[in-house]
Amino acid sequence: MDWFAEWFNTPYYHILYKNRDDREAQEFISYLLKYLSISTDKKILDLACGKGRHSIFLNKLGYDVTGVDLASQSIKEAKLFENDRLKFYVGDMRNPNFPNSFSVVFNLFTSFGYFSDEEDNYRVYKSVYEQIRENGIFVMDFMNASLVENDLIPKEDKIVDGITFHLERKVENDFVIKDITFSDQGKDYHYQERVKGFKLNYFKKLGEKVGFTLTDVFGDYQLNEFNESKSPRLILIFKK
Repeated sequence: MDWFAEWFNTPYYHILYKNRDDREAQEFISYLLKYLSISTDKKILDLACGKGRHSIFLNKLGYDVTGVDLASQSIKEAKLFENDRLKFYVGDMRNPNFPNSFSVVFNLFTSFGYFSDEEDNYRVYKSVYEQIRENGIFVMDFMNASLVENDLIPKEDKIVDGITFHLERKVENDFVIKDITFSDQGKDYHYQERVKGFKLNYFKKLGEKVGFTLTDVFGDYQLNEFNESKSPRLILIFKK
């Protein structure tokens, strides 16, 4: 089983990352909506939506949102928030489940770069392209790999809900790798996260390959200019 299919579907993934900043995420969404002038009659796809925190917020703002994620347990929880204009589905982002259905596709919080096969990265972009309507927008929020690699903390312990997570990080074959080990109720666990450290030029070429035009690049959730040595994020805006 791929690491992401296993790890993201465990309760421990959500325990470890339970303190993510929802306020910051919502502010980011609000900045994007304003900058891109996305009206509430536009249908949005939240690709790799997890438990749906972005989708739910978008829906509360009046948008028709579909969330898709490979982790069935996350989708099970997200479905508790469904309504007529908010739906969640288990799906693989490499496959176009909704051809020509959306005006906007979001892929947020570094939900890319997981695959060992380079062709899978192309399949994701091709899938997104096929699901977006003409003149539609694709927003990808990725880590700034250069900064992550330079500021890597090799070892760190985090205690969450009484569980001590031992985190070890390294860069290997251009992948940023995080090993996660911990014990719970007398049982030992080990999971791994692997994200390819793609840079701006890679995404630009990948987008062009499927037909996208890269229109904007930002470096943080306040949509400031991207600086490879300083920016915390790499946020790309593509247009079909």
